[in-house]
Amino acid sequence: MEKVTGYVGHIVFRNAENGYTVFHLENDDGEVTCVGNFNYITEGELLEITGEYVTHSVYGNQLKVMSHVVKEPEDLVSIERYLGSGAVKGIGAALAGRIVRKFKEDTFRIIEEEPERLAEIKGISERKAREISSQLEDKKDLRKAMIYLQKYGISAKLAAKIYNHYGMRVYKVMEENPYELADNIEGIGFRTADEIAARIGIHTDSDYRIKSGLFYTLQQAVGEGHIYLPQEELLRRARTLLEVEIDDIEKHVMDLCIEKKVVMKECVNENKNENEIRIYPAHYYYMELNTAKMLHDLNINCDMPEEMMERRLCKVERAEEIKLDPKQHTAVIESIKHGLLVLTGGPGTGKTTTINTMIRFFESEGMSILLAAPTGRATKRMTEATGYEAQTIHRLLEVNVNPEEAENSGGFLRNRQNPLEADVIIIDEMSMVDLTLMHALLSAVIPGTRLILVGDVDQLPSVGPGSVLKDIIASHRFPVVTLTRIFRQAGESDIIVNAHKINAGEPVIPDNKSRDFFFLRRQDADTIIGIVIMLIQKKLPKYVGADQNEIQVMTPTRKGLLGVERLNEILQKYLNPEEPKKAQREINGRLFREGDKVMQIKNNYQIEWEVSTKFGLTVDKGTGVFNGDMGVITEINEYTETIEVEFDESRKVKYGFDMTEELELAYAITVHKSQGSEYPAVIIPLLPGPKLLYNRNLLYTAVTRAKKCLTIVGSEAVFQEMIQNKNEQARYTSLAERIQEF
Repeated sequence: MEKVTGYVGHIVFRNAENGYTVFHLENDDGEVTCVGNFNYITEGELLEITGEYVTHSVYGNQLKVMSHVVKEPEDLVSIERYLGSGAVKGIGAALAGRIVRKFKEDTFRIIEEEPERLAEIKGISERKAREISSQLEDKKDLRKAMIYLQKYGISAKLAAKIYNHYGMRVYKVMEENPYELADNIEGIGFRTADEIAARIGIHTDSDYRIKSGLFYTLQQAVGEGHIYLPQEELLRRARTLLEVEIDDIEKHVMDLCIEKKVVMKECVNENKNENEIRIYPAHYYYMELNTAKMLHDLNINCDMPEEMMERRLCKVERAEEIKLDPKQHTAVIESIKHGLLVLTGGPGTGKTTTINTMIRFFESEGMSILLAAPTGRATKRMTEATGYEAQTIHRLLEVNVNPEEAENSGGFLRNRQNPLEADVIIIDEMSMVDLTLMHALLSAVIPGTRLILVGDVDQLPSVGPGSVLKDIIASHRFPVVTLTRIFRQAGESDIIVNAHKINAGEPVIPDNKSRDFFFLRRQDADTIIGIVIMLIQKKLPKYVGADQNEIQVMTPTRKGLLGVERLNEILQKYLNPEEPKKAQREINGRLFREGDKVMQIKNNYQIEWEVSTKFGLTVDKGTGVFNGDMGVITEINEYTETIEVEFDESRKVKYGFDMTEELELAYAITVHKSQGSEYPAVIIPLLPGPKLLYNRNLLYTAVTRAKKCLTIVGSEAVFQEMIQNKNEQARYTSLAERIQEF
């Protein structure tokens, strides 16, 4: 390790997101290029740097900074240099010289304690003198606060966030209630706040801790898909988390109600035939209530006589040479008659034909139509199936790139004040739509617009909170048409036939006489993985006419011998092996390599993407990459510390190394993450796993993701058990009840 002291000269590059900085450090020995993460740095500052020299293949010798300390300038030359560097806005080199010549070694004391004296110098007014003093004071306070916070194990980046939010109140908050950090600072959750509180010496049975723990427990439940928790369940979970007895939960819940963080509601539990107290995070309680109200308001009956509807529909059927079966016919008529319709059914039951007929009918009436689905892959399928351009729901609603405005508008430019301009809106893959996205969508749809919701209610529920499609159907307040007949062409596919058998709980005999449904019986995890690799590399690409990256491995779990984490590590080695020409980078224990298949695992509304030609000309750009979007790493740049990923529709996105927690390898994905997608070929490795997870619902969803070929490799006994296992984790939601209340 080397220790070097010098002044920050020219800052060559700075990434505002992660603080990664390239700059020249100047001292008596000359100039050295330094690279590292600096939360706060300005030209002219005196730094003591600890690091090691490295040789960059393009940029030569550099000092890679491990740690640094900001030093106060001491001699007159240093003070003048610092003040004239641009570190203090409004002071240039000439003015800095005049200040130091006047006040000499006393310069900093004068600025801090007697700033009005700066006005003695030509070119400095009293107002400017106060501004200069304030700037120095702010930087001094920030540094002091960061040193204080770092004593509690808080990183420099988080410390700056905390100081920017609280200012000089930070000391009071830390000493009295560090749990407040979990509410106000992104990146600090309950567990981090709990560690800080323990270091400070706050008791484990503190009221602050119990309230924060209860609210954190509710937030964790939202992450599992729940909208509320029964009070008894909340108490049980919170006790386990906090490892203390909570004697008076009502008192703590009432305190949270007073703070408007939660809503307490007494309801009848029909299953137990008794009253129960439900605790909702306030945000989700009102979101569910508003969603119910907006759905109710959209359900307006059309005044067109039914005889006229029938006549006009027959005309469309003749013109388009479409022959609808009775249920499809009913679905189209219901979509004309009502402001809201739910169309549901399994694969091959004619949902696409029904949607196409609706589109042609509404087109013939001169009505404007918008089509959307939750994911890029789903919109691509919808566009191909209808010949009508579909968009993701996020793109339809127009992501708001201004973080402050986005918070107030639900993250979108399209809302109640700026609604969607359409007569008919059709949303596909509704089983994927969670409460948050549904609320945002409904906020942008005005009564009088027809909303048609299409999905397969037997698929897995959304990754986000709520069971929107299921609850809308369960409310029995809106027209619902369920398509059940498998059409002849679809019936030729064993994937579709077997998917319906699985959904009905009927046994499936995997005899490998099929052209698209195969079962390779194996009992050893490593043998199974070997077969998976062989299928991807040699057998399936040619069989289904697809690229290796289009073949998707799906597994029920993240952990275990056949979990996503282990599979991705192994598949990366074989499907995208290390090569000298491929850049790679290990970040937080995870290896990323150029050519890797990756997935975005959280919604990021602000990140920018662009589409460019092979000559580098930008032809389209926008913002937002969303949970479940898949792409390929095209470049890893060590100098700028960025990873470039190309997603569907040639959208390229640059991630700073510190943003890679939003990405994970996607050679294998969980079945939950596959929702809304369809792949030419799907491989499911299968050995025993947890009964609550290994159920019919999950198997049905996995099988229906395959378009041309499905191969299951593993235990037939587990496969048959999953078909018979109807157990699935119930979600605590109350949208159906809220709808019925209207």
